[in-house]
Amino acid sequence: MAILTVSNVGQSFGAFDLFRGVTGSIPNDGKVGLVGPNGVGKTTLLRIMARETNPSAGVIHLARGATMGYLTQESSQAFNGRSHTVYEELLTVFDGLREDEAKLRQLEEEMGNGSPTDEMMAAYSKLQVQFELAGGYDYELRIKQVLTGLGFDEANRALPLDHLSGGQKTRVLLGRLLLEKPDLLVLDEPTNHLDVDAIEWLEGMLKLWEGAILVVSHDRYFLDRVVNYIWELSHEGVQHYRGNYSAYVMQRQDRWQKQQQVYEDFRAHVEKEMDYIRRHIAGQRTQMAQGKLSRLAREIAAVLAGGLDVLGTINSKGWLQLTNELDIGRVATTVGELQGQIGELRPPRRPLELKMNLRAAFRSGELVLRTKDLHIGYPGNLLFKSEDIELRRLEVAALIGANGTGKTTFLKTVLEDLEQLSGEYKLGASLKVGYFAQAHDDLIHENTVLDELLRHKHMMLSEARSYLGRFLFRQDDVFKKVSTLSGGERGRLALSILALDGANFLLLDEPTNHLD
Repeated sequence: MAILTVSNVGQSFGAFDLFRGVTGSIPNDGKVGLVGPNGVGKTTLLRIMARETNPSAGVIHLARGATMGYLTQESSQAFNGRSHTVYEELLTVFDGLREDEAKLRQLEEEMGNGSPTDEMMAAYSKLQVQFELAGGYDYELRIKQVLTGLGFDEANRALPLDHLSGGQKTRVLLGRLLLEKPDLLVLDEPTNHLDVDAIEWLEGMLKLWEGAILVVSHDRYFLDRVVNYIWELSHEGVQHYRGNYSAYVMQRQDRWQKQQQVYEDFRAHVEKEMDYIRRHIAGQRTQMAQGKLSRLAREIAAVLAGGLDVLGTINSKGWLQLTNELDIGRVATTVGELQGQIGELRPPRRPLELKMNLRAAFRSGELVLRTKDLHIGYPGNLLFKSEDIELRRLEVAALIGANGTGKTTFLKTVLEDLEQLSGEYKLGASLKVGYFAQAHDDLIHENTVLDELLRHKHMMLSEARSYLGRFLFRQDDVFKKVSTLSGGERGRLALSILALDGANFLLLDEPTNHLD
């Protein structure tokens, strides 16, 4: 049985269709991963499902009585006006239980002060059973387990919500949703603000989740461990696959190969029929040639309207039913018109791939970075003391650690944006540093994609547009404002700028966040 059904949903902005024809259903215990290229509308589709925005077309149906919890990608405004601490906020999930707990204490006090009546004992017994079944004796333990799993230590649990970073607020909201246990959990990039330990903990929680899940994530390993269905979103709709991400990749490759074969077979069929039509349309077999022309024209019109997948349904559904289901344009009636429509047939499209080439403009010295007794942090707030390290040319180091331990602060110190608290570090000779910021704060939101690229390097407009095309910004995409870009599109823009720098020392802060 389905907890959520999506019927022919589409979202348009003026004449631009972000996506259309999205149809599918999520089983009560289904764990669905929603994937697709950056900018295709995954977050928009989640917002439609969560009733935060209305679709341009189609219907969303949530099963009667079912509850839904929605984690947005950015939760910086989630707790505006709330004065709770982190722990107090999660405690509010159990306000009803705490009221029952207070009633139990009151009944116990009343019964202890006199002879309890049968009515009082019955009320107490009923409330106690209700309280126990609802988890009344372990809710505080559950809160602590969730906070620990999401990386909140004792000190952080006492922080007021308005003192938290956007990433910390997202983690609090995620913790709240996990404690609320909605029937359908909708998560938009839940791992973006989690360290490795927290991601592993969340994977364990979601694998044991008793309800349904719909999750957008670009972490293939997370999807492999959590989901059992994949929905692949494109501008033309959604394709459904059974299994985890690895199974989806194999099935998708098989589907592409079959689509290519169907296309080649159809083109061969078209050429064979057209050869007959040309030879006999004006001869003794005019009537047969005209019949072939009409039939072929209908097939091509159907393929142009609905894609190659409709070929298998023409015979079973019939032309009239198919015409009603598809927005089929004018059907060709002459050889010339038919030849023109044949020219519109295109082979199956595969997702475009980003083509990035990072090259150093010149060679660095052998020593790239050396530290000695380096203390990182802010005045009055030591984040960590770095062991003495040395990074040499062509070496690649991963900087790992729990949230809040100072990884980004370390990078900013090396960039000389922040002063070290004590100790020293030395950058090598002939270095050109390239920095990829986690939040892309250096991008100017009022600029278009094209303007932002040209701000970093002067080039001819045609050259700039061609270069941005390698990073999947095509046609009018280059005129989008940075403020309207998805997280993944901003990441691609930042990468395109980084690739222009010719840097020979790269500092990358969460470079895969948001990237498909």
